Amino acid sequence: MKYEEAIDKLSKIVERLEEGSLSLEESLTLFEEGIRLTRICMKILDEAEGKVQILTKELNGEIKLIDFEEGSAEN
Repeated sequence: MKYEEAIDKLSKIVERLEEGSLSLEESLTLFEEGIRLTRICMKILDEAEGKVQILTKELNGEIKLIDFEEGSAEN
């Protein structure tokens, strides 16, 4: 499942839950599905964060791994 697809499904679940017209059992089922989709999104974002790290080569040839978010470098 792609991130955008999971977010779209999650958004629709939130809308249905906010309507307040569902039974308790239906609400719980949708809530469980929302939790599952949230976990999928978190996993996808964690994987993307790892890919956003940039390898740079310094003038002396040393390679540093730079975390895109924090801008900090690790040797």
